[in-house]
Amino acid sequence: MSVELKIGKIDYRKLNGRQQENYNFQKVSGILADYGFATIRLSDDWNGADFIAQHADGKTLLRVQLKGRLHIGKKYEGKNLWLCFPADGRWYLGLHDEILGCLLKSTGIQQTESWRKRGAYNYPTLPKQVAKIIERFLLE
Repeated sequence: MSVELKIGKIDYRKLNGRQQENYNFQKVSGILADYGFATIRLSDDWNGADFIAQHADGKTLLRVQLKGRLHIGKKYEGKNLWLCFPADGRWYLGLHDEILGCLLKSTGIQQTESWRKRGAYNYPTLPKQVAKIIERFLLE
């Protein structure tokens, strides 16, 4: 008996938040595999990490906070967390505190109400000048 599978690509925007996080995890896992990393999804945030990325060298282990866009927060500071997010069809990966440092130095986010009152700031879309500031964290 033969069964025909009829599938089509999905519209990311129509996924709920959890489905988008699953989608993003699968996408970035494939990219990180090209860099020698195997990923392990965590069932809940473990000290801020959504997943672990273990390198083939047997030594490098990254605790990664996965976001759907560039999002920085005071609650992630000092935790040695790597921030990973997509923007404009590309993926970024860098230490949260290094990305934060670049943004605090080069933008005015520390003066925003979001940063002062909630201790967090995000970019729904990545402005070109911010993309330039953080381009060293771009995964090619």
